Amino acid sequence: MTKEFSVLIEKDSDGFYVGSVPELKGCHTQAKSLDELMERMKEAIQLCIEDSDEHENLNFIGVQRITVTV
Repeated sequence: MTKEFSVLIEKDSDGFYVGSVPELKGCHTQAKSLDELMERMKEAIQLCIEDSDEHENLNFIGVQRITVTV
């Protein structure tokens, strides 16, 4: 069985790419390149699925940008 997940990708101040899966609590990893990040994300997702109960998974809806005055 295959399942698709959305991966949020950010870049930290040290230049590492950080990926997280909103649908799976605590599912995240980092890498120096996007290719390496995606390979690591596959591994992290598999581990998170093995480690989680079915009812813990969330349904990813989307990303919305918002502007605030600071």
